[in-house]
Amino acid sequence: MRARVGLALSALATGFVVIVTAAPAQAATLPTGAASLESVNYPGRYARHLNSLGQLEAVTAASTAQVKLDATFTVVNGLASPSCYSFQTKGGLFLRHRDWRLRVDANTGDATFRGDATFCAVDGSVAGSVSLASHNYPARRIRHRDFALWLDTYQDTAVFRADSSFRLTAPWAPKTAVNPVIPGLFADPHIANFGGRYYLYPTTDGYASWSGTYYKAFSSSDLVNWTDHGVILDHGPDVSWADNSAWAPAVAAKNGQYYLYFSGGLASGNTAKQLGVAVSSSPAGPFRDALGRPLVTSGQFSGGQAIDPMVFTDDNGQSYLYWGQGVARVVPLNADMISFDASQARTITPSGYNEAPFVFKRNGTYYLMWSENDTRSEDYRVAYATGSSPLGPWTNRGVVLQKRLAAGIRGPGHHSVVRAPGTDTWYVAYHRFAVPAGNGTNRETAVDRMQFNADGTIQPIVPSL
Repeated sequence: MRARVGLALSALATGFVVIVTAAPAQAATLPTGAASLESVNYPGRYARHLNSLGQLEAVTAASTAQVKLDATFTVVNGLASPSCYSFQTKGGLFLRHRDWRLRVDANTGDATFRGDATFCAVDGSVAGSVSLASHNYPARRIRHRDFALWLDTYQDTAVFRADSSFRLTAPWAPKTAVNPVIPGLFADPHIANFGGRYYLYPTTDGYASWSGTYYKAFSSSDLVNWTDHGVILDHGPDVSWADNSAWAPAVAAKNGQYYLYFSGGLASGNTAKQLGVAVSSSPAGPFRDALGRPLVTSGQFSGGQAIDPMVFTDDNGQSYLYWGQGVARVVPLNADMISFDASQARTITPSGYNEAPFVFKRNGTYYLMWSENDTRSEDYRVAYATGSSPLGPWTNRGVVLQKRLAAGIRGPGHHSVVRAPGTDTWYVAYHRFAVPAGNGTNRETAVDRMQFNADGTIQPIVPSL
């Protein structure tokens, strides 16, 4: 019999501590990542999906590979709330309730689906167990009934508490791939190194029309094991001029502070996007809106959409803000990092450009990189140019990152680049359609090496699993 590890041990191993009592229910914290859900009162039986429906079935070391896959979920950031959780199958579907029956379906991104696929963790019936309450029906919990999984109204009985309690165990089908580097749906990742530690700032994905409202930060010492620092800026309570379209954050350090540049819009009325800037004393946040108004307003410059900001700081300390969809722009930032002279803005749109400009410098050469085609297309990809200054002129060098259909990788793009401190080792972070069932609003974040030829050109980047 395969040895199993309970929630309490798994949580401690990943840096999370869960304190469990039988009653009353208390909010619980779950470690994200691959796990299996074992019934408390039927040890050896696990939640799994069979013909899309949620069941409770026996799983052993002798079970088929498919059964083990069906009994493995990735615990991820809640689609409807970052304080709760969603459960993603190895095939990219999500556990959700429909007519109170538990099943797995593809994420449509609408508010109903996100709510139906989000569960808040509370303490289970015994130590080391958890009960999962519906986000949008908090009085109902996942429970097994005749070995089928249902969402039933909570009953304060020993039988119900046991039937609705599970242990998170080591996954029957453990993760074998390097990517995605963080579990869940995240896109447009900005990667940076502050104080010898890597930080990722992605768009929270999985929303229809990319209507997410908040940003999270993740950090790592080795680009493999990542710490989730939680929500660092939420358009709802934190930004007066935007409540929607929390897209493509980027963070720069200066003046002993950290500056978060971001895109935002309104869910109703004027839907045009604008750029904002927030500030924090820590790269892990939280951040506060530095201006109380946009840094770049809609229509301030003719043509293009005000999204996808990033900041490059040159060796002389001058920082430049780049942004734009349809049109690429750059403007030198003032020393305060939250203002600029609009008359100094320049258009630098290269051939093939769509969005997501990114600039870095290596061995005296400036590199301008961008994404081509639509993010909903499997042909979304990254191209680049080189120049002799942060403002160009630029020499187009062609496509450097694109789909790899033989590996099931589609739409890799909206990237960022970081150098390992004190070395000439470089990494690229980017998003791709979630493998295998993703699309242009169900994307995941990957990190790969980026290498150079002797003449300074970038070698084709092979996106990896």
